[in-house]
Amino acid sequence: MSLRRKTVLVVDPDDEAREAIGSALRRGYRVLRAARGTAGIEILTAEEVDVVLTEIELPDMSGIELLQVTRVNFPLTEVVVVSSDRNVDEAVNAIKLGAFHFLAKPVDEEALRAIVDRAEEHARLNRRVAQFEDQAGEQGDREFITGPSPYLRDILDMVQRIAKLDTTVLIQGESGTGKELLARRLHRESEAPDGPFIAVNMAAIPRELVESTLFGHEKGAFTGALQQRIGKFELASGGTLFLDEIGDLPLDLQAKLLRALQEKEIERVGGDHPIPTRFRLIAATNVNLEQAVKQGSFRSDLFYRLNVIPMKLPPLRDRIEDLPLLIEFFIQRYNARFRKQVVGMAVSTVQMLSHYWWPGNIRELENLVERLVAMARHDWITDEDLPLDFQVAHLDDDGSDGSLLDRALWTFERNFIIRGLERSAWNVTRTAKYLGVPLSTLKFKMDRLDIRRN
Repeated sequence: MSLRRKTVLVVDPDDEAREAIGSALRRGYRVLRAARGTAGIEILTAEEVDVVLTEIELPDMSGIELLQVTRVNFPLTEVVVVSSDRNVDEAVNAIKLGAFHFLAKPVDEEALRAIVDRAEEHARLNRRVAQFEDQAGEQGDREFITGPSPYLRDILDMVQRIAKLDTTVLIQGESGTGKELLARRLHRESEAPDGPFIAVNMAAIPRELVESTLFGHEKGAFTGALQQRIGKFELASGGTLFLDEIGDLPLDLQAKLLRALQEKEIERVGGDHPIPTRFRLIAATNVNLEQAVKQGSFRSDLFYRLNVIPMKLPPLRDRIEDLPLLIEFFIQRYNARFRKQVVGMAVSTVQMLSHYWWPGNIRELENLVERLVAMARHDWITDEDLPLDFQVAHLDDDGSDGSLLDRALWTFERNFIIRGLERSAWNVTRTAKYLGVPLSTLKFKMDRLDIRRN
């Protein structure tokens, strides 16, 4: 199967500039060219373009207008704005409107290639994220890990009781606790599991695009709206709409959201007639909305409209009983991904991790296990494999005598010597030479630190 070639569109009325930029990029890219903005838009409509390089001054529209059209209609394409005018305000405005970079003419070829390479990589990552989001619904249940903790048993009991009810749910919890996974589980056990699950991360949408993203827009509603766009409210009809990070929604749009939820209808931006909507709403946030209401950053009427059935996901540090099951699950996942055969994690290592604070919650645990499996040299993950932050986490409350610093130094020295021994295939003489200490000193330290080959 042949891979799609990386594609760049150069929009510039100057024939020589267009050819010069195309020539500089020809080696690594398929280069398309247009002398006018409208011709560029026609190419964007017909081709999958990774990066657009557009001159500010175009005969039929400005490069800024072409940037806006691309951001609205082709959001996975990155735009680099080029100008012969070294106007700082113009550059800042282009970046604010979503340009990946701003280049001043004459363009240095090496700098041009470096910036286009970075823009293409960013576009590629955006496409991968979009693909993962499309596939996430198929994996949601398998990723939601159960466990013996009472917190999780209560949550799963709540899921059984409310999943089939057509009512609004508000999920609160710290980042990384699995709020979207819980929302997907509610959808899968609802009365309409075959309906769409539309997830919207409010924090990831540029402010000027929030209304269009949620409600859609009509052709010609604003600059760049070249075609009608169906919003997330309509796309979720007959299924579930999941609004993540709802606490980040601007106040003026909170009022529009409240009206849409109460009236069960919306109007597209630029539209003149109401469109009925029918979906199950699940909202999520890591913000304390009650506190936000008191501070005036979140509308009280919207909070009460969302807070029909509240659910709170606990942080990982409050459900440490689930840690062994989570670790086992992630080891198996990354064994399959990396074609490894890690059997498991030592009991002492799991115990060590149980003392860690886990500010990033399950997401941080998954990232750690991914790293450990990827770097594993043995069948079992042991204490020595953990990064230092995790190794010393248990020292402040382990009840041992001596200062915390002494115990941290003991842990570091022991693991450092073990790494040296492993590097030298446990040849003590070679290890002493590698570490730069007398052989007698190394043997003394190995005895004092209880270092023995397993």
